Amino acid sequence: MSLKSEIFKSVDSIPIAYWNNLNCCTNIYYSPEFLKAFEIANTDIEFNYIFILKDEQAVAFANTQIVTIGIETITKNITMSDKVRRIVNNMFCNNHIRVLFCGNVFLSGEYGTFLKDNEDKVETFKAIAEGVKQLSKSVKKIKAIFIKDFENTSLSITNHLEAYDYAAMQVEPNMIITLKPEWHSFDDYKNALKSKYRVKANRADAKSEILKAQFFSEEDIQKHKNQLQELYHNTIDNADFNAQILNLDTYVHLKKAFKEKFIVKGYFLEDQLVGFLSAMQNRTHLDAHFIGIDYSNNKEFAIYPRILNDYVRLGIETKSDQINLGRTASEIKSTLGAEPMALTCYGRHKQSLPNQVLKQFIKNVHIKSFKQHQPFK
Repeated sequence: MSLKSEIFKSVDSIPIAYWNNLNCCTNIYYSPEFLKAFEIANTDIEFNYIFILKDEQAVAFANTQIVTIGIETITKNITMSDKVRRIVNNMFCNNHIRVLFCGNVFLSGEYGTFLKDNEDKVETFKAIAEGVKQLSKSVKKIKAIFIKDFENTSLSITNHLEAYDYAAMQVEPNMIITLKPEWHSFDDYKNALKSKYRVKANRADAKSEILKAQFFSEEDIQKHKNQLQELYHNTIDNADFNAQILNLDTYVHLKKAFKEKFIVKGYFLEDQLVGFLSAMQNRTHLDAHFIGIDYSNNKEFAIYPRILNDYVRLGIETKSDQINLGRTASEIKSTLGAEPMALTCYGRHKQSLPNQVLKQFIKNVHIKSFKQHQPFK
C-alpha cells in the first residue's frame, strides 16, 4: 500500500475533496469550521494539518499545533525527586521550549487524528507518525513532540509509536457521565442519587440561587469577552498543567459557526459576571469546554458546583447520552456520577540522546489518584 503525506498550514488551503474523502465532518471536532475558529483566533500558535493520501484520496488526517511552553510548567506539578527535576529542567536549559502537539491542545480526548473506515488502521497511523516526523524536521527549534490523547481501545494501533522511539504516558482521565434515557429532567437525575449526593446538588442550587444565569449569543460573547478571558485565566492559574492559553475570540467564531450547538452560559452576581461555562453538543455527546470562575465569590455562592449541576441539566435538555466533563477535579466530578475514561499520550525529544533520558522520565510519570464516588442508588 503506497501512502504519502501532504501538509497544509491553513484550513482554507485544504481541498474540499479531502474532507469529502474522509467523511469525518459529522464529528464537529474534525470539521474545517471548528479547526478554523482556533486557527484564526490564536495567532501565536503555528497550526499544521497532515493528510495521508492513497491513490490521491485522503485516508487519514492529523491536526497539529506548535506551542511554546515553559519547562517548569511541565515539571512543577509532576511527582519526582528534586534530582530528576533538575536533570529534566537542565536538559531543556530551564527555558521555554517549542513543542509540537499532534492533537488539539485545547481539547481533552481523542480528537487529533482521524483514520478512514475500511482502511488498514495500523498502516495509516504509521503514515501519520511519518508525517509528524517530516513536519518536526521542517520546523526549527522544536525540542519535543507529543501525540495525544488516546482511549484504551486505540492502544493496539497507537502503541506502534514506540517503534518511532516514543514513550507512552497515561494522563488524567476524562470524566464521563452516562445519562439514562429515563432522565427527562434534573429532578429525575437527582432522584437516582443517594441521599447525601442529592443534598449536595440541592445545596449548590440553593447557594447559587442569587446568581442570574444567561445563555450568551455571539453578540453577548463579544460584549463580555474581556471579562470571560479574565475569569478563564483564573481557572488556568489554578490548574496543575496547561499547555496554552486560549484566546476567547475563538468562542465568537465557534458561536457564529455552530449556533445553538456551541453553548456559553454566564453567571451574574448583580451586574457583575462571576462565572461562565462553555460546551459543545457533538452528535449525541455534550462536551464541557473551558469554564471561568471568580474565586473570591465561589465559596459563598457555589459558582463551580452550580456550573457542574448545569452541565447535567444541559446534557438532559439536549437529549445527550453522555456528558464529558473533561479532566481535572476528578473526585468532585465523580460525586455527580462521572466515571474516568483513561487516556494515553506519547512523547519524545526530537534528538535521540536526550530522548533516552526523556523516555525514562515519561515512563516514571504517574497521574494523581483520587477517590471515586458512587453517588447513584
